[in-house]
Amino acid sequence: MYWTYTIFIVAIIYTLLPAYLANMAPVFAMRLNWLPELNKPIDGGFKIYDKEILGQGKTWRGLIVGIIVAIIISSLQAALQAVGWLDSVRLLDYLSINFLAFGFLAGLGALGGDIVKSFIKRRVNIASGNAWPIFDQLDFVLGFFFLTWSLVAWTENIFWTAIILTLAGHPLSNMLGYYLKIKKVWW
Repeated sequence: MYWTYTIFIVAIIYTLLPAYLANMAPVFAMRLNWLPELNKPIDGGFKIYDKEILGQGKTWRGLIVGIIVAIIISSLQAALQAVGWLDSVRLLDYLSINFLAFGFLAGLGALGGDIVKSFIKRRVNIASGNAWPIFDQLDFVLGFFFLTWSLVAWTENIFWTAIILTLAGHPLSNMLGYYLKIKKVWW
């Protein structure tokens, strides 16, 4: 029984890798100064009633790099399935769905969820970079599920287990990134 739960948890993490890595990609793109010409705010610096729309941290570079990373990861997952590797931790049949569309939607959903959350944060007077517990941890996963639902009929068990795993793992990964000086804040 324990082994079955462990495999299920690993399978969920494996399935959400495109979203998890897309969510992390903008930080690495910034640190490595990839595509500096795209390091421009998505909102163009415009404001609504003297409040930023999204903030300076939501850039075209981050969005594009995140989507590309998600497409690469889902393509690797499809390639691994094609050769029969990691079948015990695979929840999706990447070869029967459009894995490129899945990667695109996973990346767009993850980063789109973060963008929507940033928009709401500005409206409720939470400054860019300030913490908003729970929402900061779940925005990208909710966006992932919302957009990939058109390709995959997620079960409640997968959804809620992913939410719980993300709530536990996201703060730990952020603290590690902060400790390694990859991120500016620990959340």
